[in-house]
Amino acid sequence: MKKDIFQQAFSNVCTAKSMAELYEENFKVVSKYVHATSRGHEAVQTALGMQLLPQDYVFPYYRDDSMLLSIGMRPYDLMLQLLAKKDDPFSGGRTYYSHPSLKDEDKPKIPHQSSATGMQAIPATGVAMGIQYKESQKIPHTTSGMSEAIEPPLVVCSLGDASVTEGEIAEAFQMAALKQMPILYLVQDNGWDISANAAETRAQNAYEYAEGFKGLDAITIDGANFIESYEAIKEVIETIRKERRPFLVHAKVPLLNHHTSGVRMEWYRDDLEEARSRDPYPVLKQQLLDNGFSEKEIQEIEDKAKAKVKADYEEALQAEDPAPEDLFTHDFAPTPITQEKGDRSPEGADKVVMVDCALFAIEELMKKHKECLLYGQDVGGRLGGVFREAATLAQKFGDDRVFNTPIQEAFIVGSTVGMSAVGLKPIVEVQFADYIWPGLNQLFTEVSRSCYLSNGKWPVSMILRVPIGAYGSGGPYHSSSVESVVTNIRGIKIAYPSNGADLKGLMKAAYYDPNPVVILEHKGLYWSKVPGTQGATSVEPDEDYVLPFGQAWLLQEIWKQEDVETMTIVTYGMGVHWAYNATKNMRDQVEIIDLRTLFPLDEDTIMKSVKKTGKCLVVTEEPSNNSFARALAGKIQEECFRYLDAPVMTIGSENMPAIPLNSTLEQTMIPSTEKVKEKIDELMNY
Repeated sequence: MKKDIFQQAFSNVCTAKSMAELYEENFKVVSKYVHATSRGHEAVQTALGMQLLPQDYVFPYYRDDSMLLSIGMRPYDLMLQLLAKKDDPFSGGRTYYSHPSLKDEDKPKIPHQSSATGMQAIPATGVAMGIQYKESQKIPHTTSGMSEAIEPPLVVCSLGDASVTEGEIAEAFQMAALKQMPILYLVQDNGWDISANAAETRAQNAYEYAEGFKGLDAITIDGANFIESYEAIKEVIETIRKERRPFLVHAKVPLLNHHTSGVRMEWYRDDLEEARSRDPYPVLKQQLLDNGFSEKEIQEIEDKAKAKVKADYEEALQAEDPAPEDLFTHDFAPTPITQEKGDRSPEGADKVVMVDCALFAIEELMKKHKECLLYGQDVGGRLGGVFREAATLAQKFGDDRVFNTPIQEAFIVGSTVGMSAVGLKPIVEVQFADYIWPGLNQLFTEVSRSCYLSNGKWPVSMILRVPIGAYGSGGPYHSSSVESVVTNIRGIKIAYPSNGADLKGLMKAAYYDPNPVVILEHKGLYWSKVPGTQGATSVEPDEDYVLPFGQAWLLQEIWKQEDVETMTIVTYGMGVHWAYNATKNMRDQVEIIDLRTLFPLDEDTIMKSVKKTGKCLVVTEEPSNNSFARALAGKIQEECFRYLDAPVMTIGSENMPAIPLNSTLEQTMIPSTEKVKEKIDELMNY
C-alpha cells in the first residue's frame, strides 16, 4: 500500500478522533443538539470513503462522520451542522449532525436520508435500480457540470448492525439480489442497539443473514483494521464496477463513544474495556510505523489534525444561526406548471373512460421522455394492472420501463427517492389504498421531507398512483379512503380527480412537477359503471393539456341571491357525482366546487363561494370524524363565520372500522346521492 494512502487515512482518523474528543471536552456547548460520532468505526469508514468517486452515490448513517471527512468534507462543514447553523451545507440547520445531503460536483452524491435506522436501504437501492435502468437504456451517467463518468458509478448504503433486523432491509436486499444491482451494503457491527445488545436483538449477524439472499455475496472483516478494510473494500468495489452486482461487507467494530450525546455509554455498557482493546487508532498508528513512518511524522499528522479541528470549532461557534424566515423555504421545489394549457376538449376527439385517460397520459409521457418509467404490483405485460390501468404499456415500452415488483409497498414508494436522485421520473402504484400503510414509512420519512431537509438540493420527483374508494362490494381490504392520513403528510402534493379529463391533465402536471405527487383515483369512477357517474367519462384532452395543482373547478356556479336560500358544496372524487346528482332540481341554488387537488388547496375559490352563498356542506366518502373534510369545514367556519347563515356541515361514511363485504352493509356505510340530498335539505332548511 502506498505511503500517501496511509498518510491520508491516518490524518482522517486523527481528525475524526479529535472531533469526538473536542465534543466531549465542550459537552455543555455541543450537546444542545443531539449528536453521535464515529469513534471506534473510523478505520472502515475511512477505508471506504477514500475509494469513492464523484459519480458514486453514498448513503452514510448518523455515526459516519469519518466517512464524510474521507470524501472531502471539512470538520468546519460538519460542525456547522453539529451546531445547527444557517450555513450548514447539508440542511441549513434543519437536521441532526452527520445527517448529510450533498450535491457537490467533486464529491460522491448524498441524497437526503432520515434518522430512522435502516430506512436508507430502500432509497439507496432505488439509486442502484436507477443506475441500472440508465445503463439498460444507454442514458449517460452525468450530473450537473460533470461529463460522462469513466468508471461506472456504484451505490454505498451504510448501515448499523441493529438496523438489519428491520423488515425494510429485507425488501432492499431482496430487490438488489433479484435484479443484480450495483450496490455495496456496509454493515458496521458494534454489537449494540442503544442499550440492547446483539444477543437479545438478533438471531444472526448481517453476514449470516445475507446468506439467505441468493445473488447477494457477503464478506466479513475486522473493521478496526485499516489495511484489511481498505484491501477488502477495494476488491469489492472493483467487482461491483466491473460485474454490476450487489455485495455486503460486514465489518466488526467497537463502539468507543456514547450511542449519542443524549444516551451516555456509562449508563448501561458493561463491555467498555473489551471495546477499548479493539480501538482502530493504535492499530493504524502501528501500521504506519511498520510501513516506514517515523514517530515524528506521526506526531506531526496528529498535531495538525488537532489544530485544524480546534480552529474549525472556534470558527463554527461564531457562524450565523438561521433567521425565523428561513423556516419557510424549500418545502417544495418550484413547479413550471402554473397555468392550464392545451386543449381540454379537442374537436372530434372520442369520449374516454377515466382509467384510459390516465393510461393514455402515461403512454404519451413515456413516448416523449426516456426518463419516465412505471412499476408496481402486477403492472407488467402479463396483466397490465388489476384495473388494466397499465394495459399494453410493457409491450410498447419494454420490461425495463414497465415492470412488476414483489409485494413490497415500502420499496415501491421509497425507491422513488433514489430513482429521482439519478434524474429519472418514476410513476409507481400501490394496488389499493388499503395497501398503502407499509409504504407510509417511506412516504412520510424519506419522500416528503427530502426537499425541505436537504435545503432544496434533493426534491423527490415521483408520482404515486393509489386506486381508492368503495366500489362493487370490495369489502374491508379493497375499499378504504385514506386521504385524511395522506393529507397529514407535509411535503407532498395530492390530487383526487372526479373525471378523466382532470386525471389526464393532473397526471401531466404531476410529471413535470419536481415534487412528490400522490394521485388518488376512485375505482368506482374508472369505467363509469356506478349509476350516476357518466360525468367521469370525458372527451380526451390533447397531448399538451396540463392542469395545474391548486385550481378547483366551479362545476356548478350560481349568482348571489337575496331572496332564496343558497349553499356551496365542497367535494372531490366520487362526492362530486353524488353532489351533482343530488342537486339536479336545484341548479340555481347550489354551487358545487370540485377541489381536484387536496394539496395545494384552492382556498380562495372555496371562501369566495361560501361568502356568497352563506351555507356550506363538505361531502366526503371517508368517515367524517377526524377527517380531512371535517378539518376543511372548520377552516371554512373560521374564515367565513361572519357570512354564514348556518353551521358548516359535513357528510361522509358511517364511523365504523371498515367497509363490510355485504352489498347492503356497504351501501349503508357509504354516502349516496339520496343521503347527500337529505343533508342538503337539512342545511337549506336550517
